[in-house]
Amino acid sequence: MEYTKLGNSGTIVSRICIGTWHLPGSGSFKDGVETVDEQAFSRIFKRAYDRGINFFDTSNIYHGRVEHNEECIKCTGNSEKILGNIIKDYNRESLVIATKVRGPMADFVNGEGLSRKHIIWQIKESLKRLKTDYVDLYQIHWSDNNTPHKETMKTLNHLVDIDLVRYVGSSNVSASDVIDFMNIAEKNNYERFITMQEPYNILNRSIEESKFDVARSMNLGILAYEPLEQGILSGKYLKSNSGRVEYYKDLSKRINETSEKVLKLSEIARKLDVTMAQLAIAWILKRSIETGVSIIPILGITNEKYLDENLDALDVNINNNYMKMINDI
Repeated sequence: MEYTKLGNSGTIVSRICIGTWHLPGSGSFKDGVETVDEQAFSRIFKRAYDRGINFFDTSNIYHGRVEHNEECIKCTGNSEKILGNIIKDYNRESLVIATKVRGPMADFVNGEGLSRKHIIWQIKESLKRLKTDYVDLYQIHWSDNNTPHKETMKTLNHLVDIDLVRYVGSSNVSASDVIDFMNIAEKNNYERFITMQEPYNILNRSIEESKFDVARSMNLGILAYEPLEQGILSGKYLKSNSGRVEYYKDLSKRINETSEKVLKLSEIARKLDVTMAQLAIAWILKRSIETGVSIIPILGITNEKYLDENLDALDVNINNNYMKMINDI
């Protein structure tokens, strides 16, 4: 395993992070949502840990299986609970655990947001679900226009001061808001963000337009989720339209939009003698070198057999000629 710094901090994390937004399904359903095969994920976690992965990402709103009812309030916190059931059997200090706050956790007023009230309530709930005394990285999941940025940053700083949180970061926050949050932190000597979690892959490079500059200027690391673009960059939809596409209409549209590009990318993968997933992950790691921005891919693994394949992307070197070909595509 290769290791790198977590953003601009001194904490060291694996070059790959495991995410928990989408976990192995059990085939049975509760409240209209497929439940998670916790034993299968436990095996994935152990294999990842044994291969040197120490960085795991979750959120208080993640269900683990979301395809049939994305707004299921009853299911919130499920991924944290599942992760907590696993990490209690490991040396906590050997792990770096990230979670998030902002989304709807209850249907009453103050059931969501970035107010002091909501954040302090939810960090305590997240710690209960994760069965730990602290989280290593606490991220605001997206902006809250109802709460002054200073209130949010002051509250996050307080959580660091009382040792419930080690570091703070942002996720899906506009470049202008990130700058404002960081300026407030600088002015008031609050804890600053160390990371930005954003969607980033070969087919979705929109954050390069504005957020890369922010990351460079403010020394922030980027945690790249959806590195395989919801499975499109694994190449599996070139053969079949089964799986998530059956219940995500937007995914079906995206598959159609990108099919020609994916086919061309599959030819490059074939020439390099790698899988498409390995190509997609290796491309992100190469972009980190090219841009001078620390980028850590967050992988969602639902089948143990894909874990080793994806981690072997660390050994894939895409030369400059192939990077240009991918860029042209």
